Amino acid sequence: MAVRDELKNVRRIVVKVGTSTLAYGPGRLNIMRMEKLVRELADLSNQGKEMILVSSGAIAAGLGRLGLAEKPSAIPAKQAAAAVGQGVLMHIYEKMFSEYGKTMGQMLLTKENAVRHHQYINSRQALLALLNMGIIPVINENDAVAVDEIKIGDNDNLSAMVATLVDADVLIILSDINGLYECDPQINPNARLIDTVSEITPEIERLAGGAGTKLGTGGMATKIAAAQIAINAGVTMLIVPGAADNILHRVLSGEIVGTIFPAKAAHLKVRKSWLAFGKRLEGDIVVDEGAAQAMLTQGSSLLAAGITDVDGEFAAQSTVRILAPTGREIARGIVNYDYLTVKNIAGQQTKDFAPTISGKVYEEVIHRDNMVLMA
Repeated sequence: MAVRDELKNVRRIVVKVGTSTLAYGPGRLNIMRMEKLVRELADLSNQGKEMILVSSGAIAAGLGRLGLAEKPSAIPAKQAAAAVGQGVLMHIYEKMFSEYGKTMGQMLLTKENAVRHHQYINSRQALLALLNMGIIPVINENDAVAVDEIKIGDNDNLSAMVATLVDADVLIILSDINGLYECDPQINPNARLIDTVSEITPEIERLAGGAGTKLGTGGMATKIAAAQIAINAGVTMLIVPGAADNILHRVLSGEIVGTIFPAKAAHLKVRKSWLAFGKRLEGDIVVDEGAAQAMLTQGSSLLAAGITDVDGEFAAQSTVRILAPTGREIARGIVNYDYLTVKNIAGQQTKDFAPTISGKVYEEVIHRDNMVLMA
């Protein structure tokens, strides 16, 4: 209850709304629901809160204009639908916000804006400037130009990235389901809704299902991944029913609705946020229990002696996950060696593998200054 009560005093809020909440079907936007959402955002802005909207729906809006009955599988066709639909979507938002005396500003992002540090900082500064001007940013992934190499892939993770960029207090994900359940409510009507997730464990990750709807790209799995990003960046996250009336006001009044993921106390600074959540993850390094505890409780670097397994073909200076023996992610960091070298030196002391290394020898596989704890 205390965590819910804290929501009454938050100031900077990111709201994400998905395609399944915004559209009846291809090319058929739910105008009434969009209007209700804009009205809530405008009213909260009038209360002095800083509101950011991450909105899906561009491709769905574009399908109708292109006369397509379903989302195409070919990337050029998807990009065409996004290019057409983004204009449709923003026109509707701009008109609705203006009716409530609010100015909105469109921003389109790709993974590239997060992977490159200068773009990460520039995106952050642009968003903060909009907020300082009293403008409500409306953000989407730049689907018209994004390909697999630079796609974030879903707006759940995009919204978590945005919340991290602007040091938001809370991220509210408006979903077509009420929150996280102990089992699939579509299969078991008696499934219990989980009110609070204090820690994202492998068990919680297993509760997440697969992909989302035919129109959307997300699902519960992407929402859990977004929660992992948010809470480790000091952002409380909620999954709540997007179709419910006055849902944002209800959440921010402390009402128990949906599932809440309380933020962790340690707030990451800008560079650490970029390191943990901006850079693309290229692989995993599994460590033994001793190494895991040394990193978690003593702030130690990762040494080769504590490594038990390596997964992924990463190069030196890539960002990787560090996993405990149970498979739980405990940290992320920039690795000093490529994956073959790490495999070869795993379990060894520096003095034993140093003669076999061609080039610079690092005592640490990942230095603590280039590491962010995730547990």
